[in-house]
Amino acid sequence: MEQYSTRQNKIGRLIQKELSELLRRDTQVLAKGRILSLTTVRVTRDISIARCYLSIFPSAGAEVVLADIKLQKSKLRGELGNIVRFQLRHVPELEFYLDDSLDYIEKIDNLLK
Repeated sequence: MEQYSTRQNKIGRLIQKELSELLRRDTQVLAKGRILSLTTVRVTRDISIARCYLSIFPSAGAEVVLADIKLQKSKLRGELGNIVRFQLRHVPELEFYLDDSLDYIEKIDNLLK
C-alpha cells in the first residue's frame, strides 16, 4: 500500500471537492439520469496525475457513462483549473476509474443472506 503525503491528501481532497461540484452540475449531460459520485481522488507523488474513482448507480451501463466522462476529461480539467487556479500552480491530468466497492459490498451482503 502506497503511503500518501499530507500534501497529496490535501490536493486530492481539494480536487475531489471541486470536481464533485462540476460533475453534479453537469450530471444530466454526463450521467444520463444515473447517480454519479466521486468517491476518492488519489494524487501521484509528483502531483502530475489525479486518479478519480467514480461510483455510478445503477451500475448497469456504468462503462458507457465512464467512457463519456473520459471523453470530457480535458474540458473538466480546464474548468477545474479555473476554479483552483489560486490554490494549485499545476492542475494534474485526470484519470477516471470505476469504483466498484459498493457492488462488492452488495454482493457480499447477498451472499451472507
